[in-house]
Amino acid sequence: MTEAILLVGGKGTRLRPVTVHTPKPMLPAAGVPFLTHQLARARAAGVEHIVLATSYLAEVFEPYFGDGSSLGLSLEYVTEREPLGTGGALRNVASRLRAGPDDPVLVFNGDILTGLDIRALVATHAASGADVSLHLTRVPDPRAFGLVPTDTDGRVTAFLEKPQTPEEIVTDQINAGAYVFRRSVIDAIPAGRPVSVERETFPGLLAAGAHLQGMVDSTYWLDLGTPAAFVRGSADLVLGRAPSPAVPGRCGDRLTLPTATVAPDAKLTAGTVVGAGAVIGAGARVAGSVILDGATIAPNATITNSLIGNHAHVGARTVVTDAVIGDGAIVGPDNELREGVRVWCDAVLGAGAVRFSADQ
Repeated sequence: MTEAILLVGGKGTRLRPVTVHTPKPMLPAAGVPFLTHQLARARAAGVEHIVLATSYLAEVFEPYFGDGSSLGLSLEYVTEREPLGTGGALRNVASRLRAGPDDPVLVFNGDILTGLDIRALVATHAASGADVSLHLTRVPDPRAFGLVPTDTDGRVTAFLEKPQTPEEIVTDQINAGAYVFRRSVIDAIPAGRPVSVERETFPGLLAAGAHLQGMVDSTYWLDLGTPAAFVRGSADLVLGRAPSPAVPGRCGDRLTLPTATVAPDAKLTAGTVVGAGAVIGAGARVAGSVILDGATIAPNATITNSLIGNHAHVGARTVVTDAVIGDGAIVGPDNELREGVRVWCDAVLGAGAVRFSADQ
């Protein structure tokens, strides 16, 4: 197994405003672009050649990763001019694959943080002789996902879109966003138009009698599509709960990049990351949060489970909980930002402008 396709073309709309200037796979998780963790895990599993299917802000990937040699990989980049969906993106990069018609090709979504045993998925694919093998994971509440029931041999029997009623929840297995395709199956996807593998390719293959194999692997799995999930994923990488060979430092309660400045009495906990050139002021408390490069947290501010954008400023005594502050935004002192609020890039909030409580 030497080849993979990484789907990194999404706009990351659920993560705005931090994806206004940075595509989701390039947002730093545990101090490096999230994509770095995926590439490092693929390399550790024996993958050598990876094609990145890019679209949104496509121009930022290659300058950062180059030909991949620093990671021990051979990387290529293909940019979609028009969004083609997951299946269309695969077909669009097929000409860059080196595999033969029956060889396996790994496919990863660019926003899934997982402890998946990649070698085991490839081995399952080979042993079962499947046309496509899917990583499945079990979730307590599958209503937000597509269900993938399997028979006693692990063969996929159906693809059920997000279930609405209790009767429709026939399994807790969901599509976890990693696949092994037989190369010829990718080549058979219609070219030049949008195609969804989840809604068109997989159900079509099943209806045509193809062999789709599921492998349930319930190790760590998280879709990083929302701010709360992204912040949690980054913290889990720092804390060592999510496995990655690319975390730049030892796992622990905090990760501070070398050029950051942290006041001696500031408290960083719960997997907090402080990016390059960021400044954490005296008495500040930062828990489970991502502070991006060049941001400033003023003295006695409290940041919890939040994402603070590049070069943003959070004023003294301001409390930020479960919130997102965009790149370059300035939040004055004595504000209180909570419950999913998003402050847009370069916005300016004056002192005490936003409150959630009635106190002075």
